Amino acid sequence: MLTETKLKSIKPKDKQYKLPDRDGLYVAVSKSGTLSFRYDYRINGRRETITFGKHGELSLSEARDKLLEAKKLIANGLSPAKEKQTRNNDVFGYWLDKWFNDVDYAISTRDVVQGIIARDVAPKFGKLLLS
Repeated sequence: MLTETKLKSIKPKDKQYKLPDRDGLYVAVSKSGTLSFRYDYRINGRRETITFGKHGELSLSEARDKLLEAKKLIANGLSPAKEKQTRNNDVFGYWLDKWFNDVDYAISTRDVVQGIIARDVAPKFGKLLLS
């Protein structure tokens, strides 16, 4: 079973590898050293994987809580990965990107607006739910 101390001491290797936690949760360690909390499951005869987030943005206990939520969805016949995708469509950043790609600006204006969005708007509001 993993602990926060173990997570901080994990070193990358020349290939991605997995470290198991409990209840099917594991940490995928990339070649660059990024730690991602993941869970593999089967639904409707298909194997799917959901990534809960990166260590640092998400603690081990938060990842375990998200695992419990995912297991409840699976028990109700729903795919946690598909539910996560649906939720991502409800965030401000998704609609901001969609709007920006549809807007017809001159190239110079487009660059200025894109810079403002990237610097000021997206970091503060990009992950907020529209509701």
